[in-house]
Amino acid sequence: MRNDPIEHLLRALYSAALYLLVPVTVYHLIWRGFRQPEYFQRWNERYAAYGAQAHAETVWIHAVSVGEVGAAAPLVNALLRERPDLRLLVSTITPTGSSRARALWGDRVEHVYLPYDLSGAVRRFLGHYRPRLGLIVETELWPNLLFCCRDHGIPVYIVNARLSERSLRGYRVLRALVGRALRTLRRIAAQSRRDGERFVRLGADRDAVVVTGNLKFDIAVDPRWQASAATFRQHAGTRPAWIAASTHPEEEAAVIAIHQRLRERWPDLLLLWAPRHPERFRPVSQAAIDAGWRVATRRLTRWPDGDDAVFVVDTLGELMDFYACAQVAFVGGSLQDIGGHNMLEPAAVATAVVTGPHLHNFADIARQMGAADALAVCDDADAVGDAIEALLADDERRAAMGAAGLALVEQGRGALARTLELVGRDLPRRPG
Repeated sequence: MRNDPIEHLLRALYSAALYLLVPVTVYHLIWRGFRQPEYFQRWNERYAAYGAQAHAETVWIHAVSVGEVGAAAPLVNALLRERPDLRLLVSTITPTGSSRARALWGDRVEHVYLPYDLSGAVRRFLGHYRPRLGLIVETELWPNLLFCCRDHGIPVYIVNARLSERSLRGYRVLRALVGRALRTLRRIAAQSRRDGERFVRLGADRDAVVVTGNLKFDIAVDPRWQASAATFRQHAGTRPAWIAASTHPEEEAAVIAIHQRLRERWPDLLLLWAPRHPERFRPVSQAAIDAGWRVATRRLTRWPDGDDAVFVVDTLGELMDFYACAQVAFVGGSLQDIGGHNMLEPAAVATAVVTGPHLHNFADIARQMGAADALAVCDDADAVGDAIEALLADDERRAAMGAAGLALVEQGRGALARTLELVGRDLPRRPG
């Protein structure tokens, strides 16, 4: 491959195009910074402009944002527990991913933003952090990154790998380049057979693809969740509550309309609202106030009281706690054409789950949950409201749905053990 003239040509064209787009990356950081000020910070990491001192050798895990950090959590926690001798580096791209990584692991791991896929920046990143092994979570196919890892002799795996049909169609524009980059990988640990087949169709070596399952099933049960639910009830009372989680801007009006409708039947119903992105915390709080409701927030009041109609979860890393407080969960990114978010999280605390129709990023999980009668997939916002209303009114069905979801999570565990076994051969040896 290294003597492949077509690879050299494609890499040169790709790199030239990226360097021409550098001003666009600066504009993007500024534009995002006005919405989320953290984007104004740590620009040196975006372009791999580090100090002169190189780091000790690391095991590097890349997780783009909050969802991927959550998927990587069982793996990182296992490495911290079983291999405390390793120096772990977690890279993300978004500030919310960075915040989640810091909340989960603090100083036990290093964190850095992954630089843009400029060949010079990637080489500086690899030279500075000196990874002995790279574990890329889910779907991050940056050609220069993968080629440079190969050129530096760094084995790289994609773990918890997923590739939707939509993503496959998008990557096909660069299939000649991306396919070659995929063939530099040591292994692709796919979530499902369908995901594995899509990677092969994109150009991966069939022998490099292994189905290990979905790490999201290996959610570690935290006693804090039930303790939070008990504290929540002490403050909010025993009234019903539903949660709108990981919502996006185009879903916010639907959440307001659904809550208005549901409160006509249950006047004391509480909405727990956890927008996907921090820049939406304040707008959704104001939207709820404009709707005429009394609103509390996690940062200001910690807990809702008996008179609050809406409680905005304006913190990161506490979503599982509040899934455990609700009778029904609407998981966002599914009414808007985002592709859905992690439906296994509410299932893991036996909360009934409702979504919209756009689930292409979680198609296999949605299929499994649907087959187990642990998920209600709705065609539009009105149908989401119907489903939530029906579940709030039917204790027996709601409990059965929650139990089915919890059982599915328990049955699906095992991807963590298979992934650790797969990558273990390339982990640095234990000292001594």
